[in-house]
Formats: sequence, C-alpha cells, structure tokens
Amino acid sequence: MKLSDRIKPISYLKAHTAEIVRNLAQQQEPLVITQNGEARVVIQDIKSYEQTQQTLALLKILALGMHQVEQNHVVTPGEVIDGLRRQQETG
Repeated sequence: MKLSDRIKPISYLKAHTAEIVRNLAQQQEPLVITQNGEARVVIQDIKSYEQTQQTLALLKILALGMHQVEQNHVVTPGEVIDGLRRQQETG
C-alpha cells in the first residue's frame, strides 16, 4: 500500500462519501483525510478496524508476557501441573 495514493482533502470526502465507503470496504486500505493541507484523520473499513484492534490486543498480551518473563514472574509447566493436582485432591 502506497500511503501517498491514499490521501484526499476533506472536500473530496464531502463530495464522494458513498464512493469512499464502498472503496474502503473493497480495498481494505485506510484513507487519510487532510484539512487545510494537514493530515487530520484516517478512515478505514470496519473489518480492517476490528483486525487492527485484535492485533493490538495480542501485542499487548505479548508485551505483558515479555515483561513478566523479564521480571522472572513465571511458573514452570511442572508447577502448573502440581497446582492442578493439589486442587483436584482438595476439591
């Protein structure tokens, strides 16, 4: 995706809204809207937005896990199994 091809002024958005919405859904690439020559907003289709949010959530989980490993806050598989066995015995 070449971002420079996906930049439009706000006047274009106003004049071609239905076409833009249709193209966003088909191309699944974001569109940058400018106002007074400066980038102001990014518009994307809902499917791409949801995928982006899922990716961000997974990256946050990964970063948290990496932080826990760095802080040595980890549990070995053997410790997990032992804990589950103890729960079964007392439960």
